[in-house]
Amino acid sequence: MTGYNNSNGSEVTTSKGNGHSNGHSNGNKSADYTAQENPTMCSKDCCSGQGGSKPGNTCAPKKAATTNSDEKVIPTPQSLLKSNGKIQCDLTPEEMRALKVLNEDTYPYEVIQEIADFITKGAGVRPKIGIICGSGLGSLADIIQDARIFEYEKIPNFPVSTVEGHAGKLVVGTLEGATVMAMQGRFHFYEGYPLAKCSMPVRVMKLCGVEYLFATNAAGGINPRYAVGDIMLMHDHVNMLGFAGNSPLQGPNDPRFGPRFPALTNSYNKDLINKAIEIGKAMGIESNVHVGVYSCLGGPNYETIAELKALRMMGVDAVGMSTVHEVITARHCDMKVFAFSLITNKCATEYSDKKDEEANHDEVMAVAKNRQKACCELVSRLIREIHTASA
Repeated sequence: MTGYNNSNGSEVTTSKGNGHSNGHSNGNKSADYTAQENPTMCSKDCCSGQGGSKPGNTCAPKKAATTNSDEKVIPTPQSLLKSNGKIQCDLTPEEMRALKVLNEDTYPYEVIQEIADFITKGAGVRPKIGIICGSGLGSLADIIQDARIFEYEKIPNFPVSTVEGHAGKLVVGTLEGATVMAMQGRFHFYEGYPLAKCSMPVRVMKLCGVEYLFATNAAGGINPRYAVGDIMLMHDHVNMLGFAGNSPLQGPNDPRFGPRFPALTNSYNKDLINKAIEIGKAMGIESNVHVGVYSCLGGPNYETIAELKALRMMGVDAVGMSTVHEVITARHCDMKVFAFSLITNKCATEYSDKKDEEANHDEVMAVAKNRQKACCELVSRLIREIHTASA
């Protein structure tokens, strides 16, 4: 055994020799090196040497695989494989391009323009207001009149929603005289989609002609004054995913959408918030309407007690797993934003052994179903205000 000093002055021990010693050693390299950097070394389960588990076998050199470390490897979907495991060769150039786009983390402007053109051509109109329906709030899209429905799986280059309570449909039509488009089902970070892909439909809305984004969600209430079934109008957010360096705007910036460094100081339109408060009073639900701060966590697990306490100390009133990255994308491309959370459960901030105090998706869906009428009326009246003001 010999020793050498690394960059911080501490001594590191290595072993010499050509045989099996302390796993597979190689010259002056440690065993950890051989497992990661020497592709000719066998695994610990293949031989009888020290560190190996199969008696009677000996190490045979393996040819190192050559891989370009800068090349992105995209696994081939099973649907594109023949029974013998070979890739089908009858894909058109357009299908191959679509496959490549669906596996990319970001969507170029031209692809988003193609999606928008497909929708506007199929709908025959250019919507002014876009709506994202949260969990259990898909009925917002059901009240749209003269509806043209586009299933996500039939929209070119569009992702697919996998969450219960998200129908996976895009609906275009009229509501209170205004032309609108609504997403029955959004895309979440926890489904495996990168944030740029989660919020890509917002950019599609922009290129379809949308000027206002209405984003709704089901959320857990951290503020002790909030009750299940209350509505929290969002006036700000805490972007926990952004704290970890994860943003829908990562990567090269396309100035056709917006600036490299957008400001988010006034992300939520104050005029729309004030109008919504007045509408709540007119509906007789003013005691159930609040204005607060929302935070998005990655999910899909619900939060721990310690996390909820930390969020409350930061001034967060409600927490969920969506919306923030959509709002960032909307503001980046200069859309006016109105968003609200339906409080579907009260977050436990004290430790307890009671199972009925734990959050669950069934509870979320049940509360959303019970309160969807009030949510639909609030959105409809606010859209009527916008349409009347611009008429």
